[in-house]
Amino acid sequence: MIVWLNGTFGAGKTTTSKELAALLPDARVFDSETVGYMLRHVLDSVSVKDFQEWPPWRGLVVETASQLLDFVGGVLVIPQSVLVEQYWGEIHAGLTKAGIPVRHYVLHTDPDTLAQRIESDMVETGARQWRLDHIPRYQDALAWLRREAEVIDTTDLLPAQVAQVIAARVSS
Repeated sequence: MIVWLNGTFGAGKTTTSKELAALLPDARVFDSETVGYMLRHVLDSVSVKDFQEWPPWRGLVVETASQLLDFVGGVLVIPQSVLVEQYWGEIHAGLTKAGIPVRHYVLHTDPDTLAQRIESDMVETGARQWRLDHIPRYQDALAWLRREAEVIDTTDLLPAQVAQVIAARVSS
């Protein structure tokens, strides 16, 4: 099974994924951004704003997840913002074709709270403005995300609490 944590940049996906993996039996975090970093070395001549624009990224995320689950089993928790509906459709279709069940969650909070969290984040200070600049993209994607995923309001929750909510839903 895959538990995909979606939402805008700075929503707490990475922190929540670590908490969640500790709660689910045989769970591991697979950061699919590493696939994008790998491809940058190969596709540096193909200019894109985001590595998700490369079709090989989407295919390799599916293949890598499939290979990992075939090798170790259990649950993969994937903390990855996918804000383009077509890209999510390709990934989800590929995982479905591979016979992998997917539980898709969006970590959501209102834009003001999100901006406050991003501005107070002392870990990824270099990405602060970039994250703030992507809030409108997330807002634009929210309509289709609500159709494709379970939305979890994280406004008044800590990442450990969000992980507990998701773990309970996955286990039921």
